[in-house]
Amino acid sequence: MKILIINGPNLNLQGRRDTGIYGTKSFETFFEELRNAYPTIAFDYFQSNIEGELIDAVQRADGTFDGAVLNAGGYTHTSVALRDAVAAVSLPVVEVHISSILAREEFRHVSLLAPVAVGSIMGFGLDSYRLGVEALLLSKNK
Repeated sequence: MKILIINGPNLNLQGRRDTGIYGTKSFETFFEELRNAYPTIAFDYFQSNIEGELIDAVQRADGTFDGAVLNAGGYTHTSVALRDAVAAVSLPVVEVHISSILAREEFRHVSLLAPVAVGSIMGFGLDSYRLGVEALLLSKNK
């Protein structure tokens, strides 16, 4: 199985930004732990602060990967274009968030991605990504 993890804006600062919300572990360290926990899965990783590059990553992944775990960061609440890209591909996409967007500012409560993702996981720290991987594995075995 091949899974692409896509991170949006500011997630390149994981471990250094708002550590009270997001924790102190870098995404690179977590990603290596994830790879070690699932040695039979071929993982790839893409991060960008640029909306169009995230859209391109979703489109390129279609037909190449078996699924994607997407943390769109702030674009979750604003990007109709990213939502449309997820809706346009046959790639199963699990939306994840490190924090619970429902427990944060009101403007973060609405996800434009949720209606077109196969599911949404939030509030479990970096473990939200692992749970997203598990969700893709479960959906593949149905």
